[in-house]
Amino acid sequence: MSKNTMNPLVFNTQINAVKYAQAPQNSTRCPFCDTEHLTNILRISDHKIWLKNKFPTLEDAEMTVIIESDKHLGDISTYDSAENRSVFRFAFDCWDEMIQSELYQSVLMFKNFGPRSGGTLRHPHLQVVGLKNLDGYAQISPENFTGVEIRKNGVTVTLSTEPIMGFVEFNVLISDLDKVEDLADFVHEITAYLMSDYMDGRCDSYNLFFHHLDGKYICKIVPRFITSPYYIGYKIPQVNRLEKLREIADEIKMRLEKNVE
Repeated sequence: MSKNTMNPLVFNTQINAVKYAQAPQNSTRCPFCDTEHLTNILRISDHKIWLKNKFPTLEDAEMTVIIESDKHLGDISTYDSAENRSVFRFAFDCWDEMIQSELYQSVLMFKNFGPRSGGTLRHPHLQVVGLKNLDGYAQISPENFTGVEIRKNGVTVTLSTEPIMGFVEFNVLISDLDKVEDLADFVHEITAYLMSDYMDGRCDSYNLFFHHLDGKYICKIVPRFITSPYYIGYKIPQVNRLEKLREIADEIKMRLEKNVE
């Protein structure tokens, strides 16, 4: 077996079948809006709720969900500054609690937004998943977070020249959890850019992937389109030419200087 191959996560189809069997037929009700019927709640702060996933489809894992807001159509790209910072502080506290428990080999936090992100519910939420027997960072390297430098002053922002998948991957890095709210500001601006100006407005989906590596807390922001067959079939990532990456980096620099600095 190749050293770059890892054991896959095992998906429990029986639980998935129960999930769809229990889903109300022809219902437009959002389960995350129906807060009165939520169960297995771990923590609540204002309208933010951390709870166990009702349908844990992965084996050897603790699957949890963070409901970000009571706004069904809310999003990190559109929250005001105070709400966005509050969401990130709450999410990082929940994520760090699972990490510090030492019950898992690795704890992953990520967010799906939009039809091409892999998500199924529109209501804004993040997922925090503790993997009991798997290192979720095994195929990730520090080089995946370096590249064209956009900012480096307390909070580092880069555009990957060695992306995990490609083509465009932004990285926001902090070394201290006291900087979480600053990280939140930069992620807000980058996601707002992706949802408005990037690719002339043709981007409608993104993922956030949070990493805890080498003493740093990292948010990788990935605009999502149809996934490249080179990556799906051969695990070969693609990246834009350096001059195009620098062009995008300059657009983000101007946006950050105007709205964050």
